[in-house]
Amino acid sequence: MPLLRRAFALFLSMLLGSTWPAHAGVANAPGADLQVTMITYGPGETYWERFGHIAIELRDSQNGEAISFNYGVFDFDEKGFLLNFARGRMHYLMDAEPTDVDTGWYVQAGRSITRQRLALAPEQAAALRDFLLWNLRPENARYDYDYYVDNCSTRVRDALDKALGGVLHTALAARAGSMTYRQQTDRLMSAQPWLMLLLDLGLGPYADQPLSAWQEAFIPMSLQHELRTVQVPDGRGGQMPLVSEEHEVSPNRVQAPPAQAPDLRGPLALAGATLAVLLVFARRRLASLHAVLATTWLVLAGGAGLLMLGLWLFTTHHSAWANANLLLFNPLACALIPAVWRRLHNTPVARWMDGLLIAQLIAGLIAIALHLLPGIVQQNQPWLLFALPVWLALAWSLRADSNRRPISVL
Repeated sequence: MPLLRRAFALFLSMLLGSTWPAHAGVANAPGADLQVTMITYGPGETYWERFGHIAIELRDSQNGEAISFNYGVFDFDEKGFLLNFARGRMHYLMDAEPTDVDTGWYVQAGRSITRQRLALAPEQAAALRDFLLWNLRPENARYDYDYYVDNCSTRVRDALDKALGGVLHTALAARAGSMTYRQQTDRLMSAQPWLMLLLDLGLGPYADQPLSAWQEAFIPMSLQHELRTVQVPDGRGGQMPLVSEEHEVSPNRVQAPPAQAPDLRGPLALAGATLAVLLVFARRRLASLHAVLATTWLVLAGGAGLLMLGLWLFTTHHSAWANANLLLFNPLACALIPAVWRRLHNTPVARWMDGLLIAQLIAGLIAIALHLLPGIVQQNQPWLLFALPVWLALAWSLRADSNRRPISVL
């Protein structure tokens, strides 16, 4: 969704009158001369482009001037940008520029461009133009970005709804969406499997709530699809489609996301079972390998747990709060590493380490119970299937009778 900051300052100076032409144009054209078009750009190759992008074009039908307004601009050079990004306090900008300049970049990048001409009444088109120009002012252009509820697509959706007098919200809020935030995220990020898995692991129960079509319009392509179903007054007592014309300007040359989210249960269950079998096998035959595998697991589990806990306690990433995966990936897992190496050398293990291991198994049972509760629960079956076999295998290997025959060491 987000784009690199481009000609915001230049266009703003034009808009405020320093170089803006005196003749009629988008900024001062009557509503009857304004054509409103929503432009949807398909997903790109870079991970931040996988959600697509969207903009509103206003065109003066008299002189052909066309300006695209979008809400997806961020500035890497902003002071503290990376820290704010980590804390979930991302500051984004609205900008505008001539449509030809805007779309030319997407054509070169191989991303699809679809135009939807919208049937707004003259007074609605003028109201939309006035709002967008107001929003473009320096004191109004910046906003606090949120991936799911306040992004480039939701801002366009809200601006259109405001101009239409709430018609859009009325139509879409009453209709169920097709996926959850988690499913849409997995679907759109599936081209980067490791990043997709990291995001899925870090999402909490917020990401699994049922969505309305209004909420699911945080995806530009979903908003594009939903607009086709919306009806607006035709001025004669009847109804007409909001989208009066639609055509694809440029096809997508980038790999398109799948229609459905991938099912992660099978792959993660297989990965967890494989690691569990390796731990059990290596415990008796390749003890050093067992120690390396167990240590790697504990470091990764502890690190993942620490990251999830930090996202919950110290950031505004509310989609990551109250993550039930903390019961499977515990920050205290690293404390069990000494037990692994003590078992390797047949050295007695402190009782508190045994207690910690038992507590981890109990936490796994609690995770299962939470998942089985009625109502909206976190859809983390893939991670239950992945982590529980590993913890069981690790518990068996660390609790194995130390009085048995000596362990062979590579």
